[in-house]
Amino acid sequence: MKVSTRAEYGMRALLDLVAHYGEGPVHSRHIAERQGLPEPYLNQLMTSLRRAGLITSKRGPHGGHALSRLPSEITLREAFAVLEGTTAPWWCVEVDDPDCVYAPGCGLRPVWQAIQAAADGVLNRLTLADLRPSVPVAAATPGTNPPAPRRRPDPRGRRHPAARR
Repeated sequence: MKVSTRAEYGMRALLDLVAHYGEGPVHSRHIAERQGLPEPYLNQLMTSLRRAGLITSKRGPHGGHALSRLPSEITLREAFAVLEGTTAPWWCVEVDDPDCVYAPGCGLRPVWQAIQAAADGVLNRLTLADLRPSVPVAAATPGTNPPAPRRRPDPRGRRHPAARR
């Protein structure tokens, strides 16, 4: 199963909010700097998370973003659903009766269903609190460049979007 950049960046932003939970609203700029994320894209993700009710946002100099509930009350499945959508590795798993020429006697569909069930099980079991960083994210002070996140090589040979900066 592949996870999109959108889901990875959104989860990193949520984990940053977990690391600063209880400290008040966190500016997007600070999250972007600490996590090495492009701020305009981060703002789009934060809008999606706010509309889904996972975070609250406040404008102004004392504004920023905060989790809308305790970190222990937000499952990774909730966040993943907003950022990525389904965990189904193939379209036929998303429907009860797929309209596919291979459906009768398909040997792959049970495999895809098992993969989805395993992924959903993990995402439903874990909360944001379970992923609280062991090293404070605040160690990277705003205005300094954090080490670049390690990227998986793209099998198609394209550069990662964050590497184009």
